Amino acid sequence: MSDQHPEFADLIALMHRLRAPGGCPWDAEQTHASLRPYLLEEAYEVIDAIDAGSDPELCDELGDLLLQVVFHTELAAERGAFTIGDVIDGLSAKLVRRHPHVFAETKVASSSEVERNWSAIKRTERRKRGVTAPSAIDGLPRAMPALARAHRIGEKAANAGFDWDRAAAVREKIDEELGEIDRALADGDSSALEEEIGDLLFAVASFARLSGIQAESALAGALAKFDRRFRRLEQHLGGEARSMHEVSAADLEALWQRLKKFG
Repeated sequence: MSDQHPEFADLIALMHRLRAPGGCPWDAEQTHASLRPYLLEEAYEVIDAIDAGSDPELCDELGDLLLQVVFHTELAAERGAFTIGDVIDGLSAKLVRRHPHVFAETKVASSSEVERNWSAIKRTERRKRGVTAPSAIDGLPRAMPALARAHRIGEKAANAGFDWDRAAAVREKIDEELGEIDRALADGDSSALEEEIGDLLFAVASFARLSGIQAESALAGALAKFDRRFRRLEQHLGGEARSMHEVSAADLEALWQRLKKFG
């Protein structure tokens, strides 16, 4: 390793050393599958750092996420599948290919036009790889959080020309889905109720998207607010040495409304 600031090659060498005989037993035992939960966890921790607005935390968490990329690449290199060089080459070529408005003669008038071009280029790439009849909404991992995936599916469908013309129209759809839920409840049909709740959530995600809001972020904010208020409620009742089960629903609601004023 260099005596100066570590280079990317030094990081690759470190990972190789950890996996080599005489290295770390835990690192040597890992597989792509065993590392899967860590990759997901590190990605979420990067998001937490972004939400916290902390540059030191973001720097640290991006390092942990980069470790996952290096780790998976080392596993692939060991079996002769590909190297980190292949990953970087592929990414660089993709960035050039998907930005013809920067590296070629294509003209664009807005970021939305860039997104439409990007989607069209991706579909062409899939055809060249032999993927028959690619869909405009292909390419989204099913492991994505459902609300985030709903947002991206809506964006992809919109880029293909299929979308609501305005947010107000989706608001009407939300009312329609609530009516469907009422009918499912009246019928006592649990499977229909689950389906209609799914349709409602998708409609809400679409309404958020067309309103310029990320449904996933909005829900995360609502959960953080509930977490804050619920803990405040627990502290208040704990100070009075009472359990929530000992408080009437009306008194609990009144207390909740009072504590809400503190944010």
